[in-house]
Amino acid sequence: MSFSLETEDRQGPKRGVGLRRPWVWVFAAVMAGASVCAGALVLLEEPAAAQRPHFQMSTPVLVEAARRSDINTYLSGLGTVTPLNTVAIHTRVDGQIMKVEFQEGDVVAKGSPLFEIDPRPFQAQLTEAEGQLARDRALLENATIDLKRYNTLVRENSVSTQQRDTQASLVHQYEGTVKYDQGQVDSVRVNLVYCHITSPLTGRIGLRQVDAGNIVHAADTTGLALITQEQPITVIFPIPEDSLPAVLATLKTAKHPPVDAFNREQTQKLATGSLLTIDNQIDTTTGTVKLRATFPNKDHELFPNQFVNVRLLLGTVRNAVVVPTSAVQRSSSGTFVYVLNDKNSTVSVRWVKLGPTEKGLQAISSGITPGESVVVDGAEKLTEGGKVVAHVRAANTSDGIDK
Repeated sequence: MSFSLETEDRQGPKRGVGLRRPWVWVFAAVMAGASVCAGALVLLEEPAAAQRPHFQMSTPVLVEAARRSDINTYLSGLGTVTPLNTVAIHTRVDGQIMKVEFQEGDVVAKGSPLFEIDPRPFQAQLTEAEGQLARDRALLENATIDLKRYNTLVRENSVSTQQRDTQASLVHQYEGTVKYDQGQVDSVRVNLVYCHITSPLTGRIGLRQVDAGNIVHAADTTGLALITQEQPITVIFPIPEDSLPAVLATLKTAKHPPVDAFNREQTQKLATGSLLTIDNQIDTTTGTVKLRATFPNKDHELFPNQFVNVRLLLGTVRNAVVVPTSAVQRSSSGTFVYVLNDKNSTVSVRWVKLGPTEKGLQAISSGITPGESVVVDGAEKLTEGGKVVAHVRAANTSDGIDK
């Protein structure tokens, strides 16, 4: 009995599995049919999608034609306005300041009075020295008369020659004394002149360092005031040592090439001058050499110690191909511009080599020919072959040279 029951149990599950297998095959067939239908629908839709037109937007841009023009070549640098002469006013005598005869910040002319030091002590010294001089002159005159008498008596053998020689020596002593007294008088007179301090040059005087009533000494290290010459005035600016050959070549053709000074933002020209000189050595710590330019500064546009942007004219490139600076684009591969194609509907990238820049114009050494239209506005949205709607901007016909 146990054997037959075990046989029935083993066969029971096998019969059950065999009964469920048809449902599995039916489910697989249904899924396969659904996949075939989905694939057919995709294949039917693909030709329709391929036939749809691809729409590309046209970018509005502003273009301008490249042209030929003369353009200047400049060398730029940051300079410091430096007075041609700076004088610290000091007293040469000791005394009390009685007057301050200028307004701080005024432009004073050469010889204008600045300070007055109490002259009364020196006037008293002058009176004393002149009295001593008069006394010694009288003694000299008396000794000279006596010498003449001794000479007469020597010829008459009334006195010895020794007495005459002694008198002659006394005359020489009085002559030396008179010269010494005269020196004392002149010295005191000079001190009286020093009591009236005047300007040694024409320039702008700064803030006074002492007020009236103070005692000043010739040994004081602090000056009374400072005067800087502003007409003319100079600007000292460094240039890289690699640019020195170009400057030297310019000096061979133009002894004093023009130099322009601009404000810090380079938006306003302050003054125009000329190159004065070049320093005699290169600064090894910075690899630069200093240049000094001079400016008439008639309207006081430049102020001592002011920082200015300096532009030195090296030469002029004649008949160069120029485009607006806004047309030039830059990338890691170099510089390029977008050129409008013949059909005026697309643009192409054109790699270019740049020359000098001036007044919003960029000289192109190679890559562009005159007459070709380049994009000057709207280039940030463009790519190679991009469609555009071009609007032409009239070119600025100025020759790029400062008048």
